[in-house]
Formats: sequence, structure tokens, C-alpha cells
Amino acid sequence: MTKEKTKKEFTLKVKVEPRSSKSEIIGPYGDGIKVKLTSPPVEGKANKELIDLLSKELKIRKKDIEIISGQSSKNKVVRFIGLSKIDY
Repeated sequence: MTKEKTKKEFTLKVKVEPRSSKSEIIGPYGDGIKVKLTSPPVEGKANKELIDLLSKELKIRKKDIEIISGQSSKNKVVRFIGLSKIDY
């Protein structure tokens, strides 16, 4: 018999504040987290920076982070693959 692996993943609400002076994860915000980004919200620059920052801070690969809703909004839902939760 083969045992099927279940993929660990979870989603998280993220409130983004673009055009900030510093890129950083602020911490809990409602039922998600708040993140400040230096990039402007044009041509996907803030979304790319968000994925870069989350990847660096959480020490996971960029390809394991996906914005599943809110691509053009300050309120996003992000999926993390390979994690079951984060503590921040």
C-alpha cells in the first residue's frame, strides 16, 4: 500500500500599505497581518515585493507563496504551501 502525502498549506489575510518608508511585517491586524512595502501599487510591483518579503522573513521559497485574491487591492489573501501555520 502507498501512503498519500497531504500537502500542508494555509491561507492568511494580509493588509498591505504600499509606498511606505520601510518594508516590514508590522504584525497582527484583525484576523491577519499588516505589511508595509516601499513599492507603489502599480504593474504588480507591490505584489512582487510582498512575496519577496514574506519569502525572506518566513524562510520559504517564493514559489510556495501565492496571492489568491486581492491582486489589485490593499486587502489580500495569500496561500502558503508547505506550512501549516505561522507564528508572528
